Amino acid sequence: MLKKVTNRRTKGRGGRFAIVASRYNARYVDSMLRAAKSELTRSGASEIRVVRVPGAYEVPVATAALARQGSWSAIICLGVILRGATTHAQHIGEAVSAELARIAVEIGVPVIHEVLLLENEQQAIERCLGAKFNRGIEAARTALEMARVMRSLSRVASE
Repeated sequence: MLKKVTNRRTKGRGGRFAIVASRYNARYVDSMLRAAKSELTRSGASEIRVVRVPGAYEVPVATAALARQGSWSAIICLGVILRGATTHAQHIGEAVSAELARIAVEIGVPVIHEVLLLENEQQAIERCLGAKFNRGIEAARTALEMARVMRSLSRVASE
């Protein structure tokens, strides 16, 4: 069940955020991108860099390149994969998920995974275009919170 987006705000205290967004299924991804950028801006992000890639499968390679730069508070990954008559979408979704998790753990940069594998366009409309619910907002809030967590872990390690 989808939860309504609340008006709570996570304070960003600056922070540099990158967003890797697929061009494929642009109607849905662009809506998530606008929502994520807006939320990061409202929360005081000092920098937001957007990198567009052709499709969901290309999201991890751009994410890895950004993560290796070592200067991002978090990287948000946005995409929409719609299931079709074959298992292709499932394979793409699994490959993207595994790589994004690997990048986050190996490089140590929070990677927020919102490359959605959806059953149909109705699910995409509900999760990406709705006024009451948008996964882009949730992705930005998660990125802000993880940036805060990582800052606190850095402080603990330096003590």
